[in-house]
Amino acid sequence: MTDRLSASQIAVTGMKAQSVRLRHVAENIANADTPGYRRKLVSFHEAVDFGGKVGGVRTSGTRHDARALPLNFDPAHPMADESGYYRGSNVDLVVEIADSREASRSYEANLRVFEQARQMNSSLLDLIRR
Repeated sequence: MTDRLSASQIAVTGMKAQSVRLRHVAENIANADTPGYRRKLVSFHEAVDFGGKVGGVRTSGTRHDARALPLNFDPAHPMADESGYYRGSNVDLVVEIADSREASRSYEANLRVFEQARQMNSSLLDLIRR
């Protein structure tokens, strides 16, 4: 029975991690046109407790994309330098939409695992009652 409970706990950690990823994707999309904005990234790591692997996943701290910010030419922009250029955002909307779809599908997959584990536990309890 602990395996089934652990499966649901692992699914919960996956859902939490994907929700963090979706939040970062939403922030990136919202700031796609903000000058000087660097894309936020999150990576996943296997959950470890006292040096032993416990299953599940954890997110790392927020990192910023190290790619160079593009130079945009607009002499009328308030952030433009003497030559008329300013640093734009390094957010690519196509990449962000693909990341959001991947994260939402992964979230749904973890949700299905959680529901299956819950149904299996419920069926087991029904069998025990008989």
